[in-house]
Amino acid sequence: MEYTTTASSVAPRDLAPAIRHDADALTERSLRIWGAGDYDRIAAGFRHEADAFVARRSLRTGDVVLDAACGSGNLTIPAARTGATVTGLDLVPALLADAARWARGERLTIALDQGNAEALPYADGRFDVVMSMFGVMFAARPERVAAELARVTRRGGRLALANWTRTGFTGRMLAMHAAVVPPPAGVPSPLLWGDETHVRALLGEDQWEIATTLRTLTFRFPHVPAETAALFGATYGPTVRTLEALEPARRAPFMADLTAHWSQHQRATGATTEVDAEYLEVVAVRR
Repeated sequence: MEYTTTASSVAPRDLAPAIRHDADALTERSLRIWGAGDYDRIAAGFRHEADAFVARRSLRTGDVVLDAACGSGNLTIPAARTGATVTGLDLVPALLADAARWARGERLTIALDQGNAEALPYADGRFDVVMSMFGVMFAARPERVAAELARVTRRGGRLALANWTRTGFTGRMLAMHAAVVPPPAGVPSPLLWGDETHVRALLGEDQWEIATTLRTLTFRFPHVPAETAALFGATYGPTVRTLEALEPARRAPFMADLTAHWSQHQRATGATTEVDAEYLEVVAVRR
């Protein structure tokens, strides 16, 4: 599915069902996870950090940019504000529709494609800048993603990734999910993308000049931690699917643990949630 999004219209082209008939089991699994709930409500909790991430890229008018696994547009929209030519790609049609509505509201022109970061539908060397914030790290076959990111980035072009670390708040939260509902055999942990040594080997220092920085974002939600945990239970795809997979008697204990995790890391007072979460920023130049 592709959208060309302007201030006044969204024109879908080559419409496809949410799960294509030729999609394999791992792709279908990703669609089921990230199509569950309402991820845009989660993404709203760290949009300030997405803005800062894009600002560090120093995009210019005319730069050709890809936001891979773009979700509801946390990077796509601020990138388009710079005057760059921006494409967002995601597996989930509903998230692309969220990004399209956001772009219309700001009178921005972007392209939005339904597709898989493991097989990007773009020509070799098409993009000056490729970005992903907590997106491509969740692909089931990271070696394919790494190869595709290199293929579509022009020589001298830039790659910028934000990946949750294993020891940070979100990494520990995701580990809670995997502990009760393990991933399929052979699917590596997405948190490996947050390990500097691993990501250097995965991307390949023969193909990229790589720099990494540990950063911290602050989740901000307008309610207390217990309500934030409930929000994740209702709208964050991995949590929604974990709860569905658990036996009914195990759901309340899991949510109690999730609530405790948010409460223990709360640093705000009053009826708001503020929790710091570490991530690894990877910035690379294509050789």
